[in-house]
Amino acid sequence: MPRLVASLRLIVPALWMGMIIGLSFIETPLKFLAPGITTPLGLGIGRLVFTALSIAGWVLWVVIVLLALARPRESRRGWLLVAAMGVVAAVQSFVIRPALAARSDVIIAGGDPGESWLHYGYIAAELVLLFTLLFYLIHAARRMMTVGSAEPSELR
Repeated sequence: MPRLVASLRLIVPALWMGMIIGLSFIETPLKFLAPGITTPLGLGIGRLVFTALSIAGWVLWVVIVLLALARPRESRRGWLLVAAMGVVAAVQSFVIRPALAARSDVIIAGGDPGESWLHYGYIAAELVLLFTLLFYLIHAARRMMTVGSAEPSELR
């Protein structure tokens, strides 16, 4: 069982990173280049995709929390990274995405909501989340490699 937990501590953040890279940084920009995709249609698809990505992200974050709880003596750095993931996901889910949805409602209705920082804010949050996941992945891998060669008190 400890090996499974250790493996999942690497797999789950890597999976979340792959989803973010694939959907936020590859699919989203390319979607608007596809023939026949109008801005309102692209925004409607984007809402569905980012809602699904958000739900999947929250599920994966809960799994990461449970894996950290399953590991005796998780380090402060590990818990800080887990907390940072949750904060970024909360800002995206409860601050930025609702504001983006309101803007897309205006655009879909034929209006022009004007310039906004929201897309750049969301991209910045995604980058922060990606790097936090990467640092957590590196942290988990280092701890996994030192388990066999160090005393438990050295792993804090």
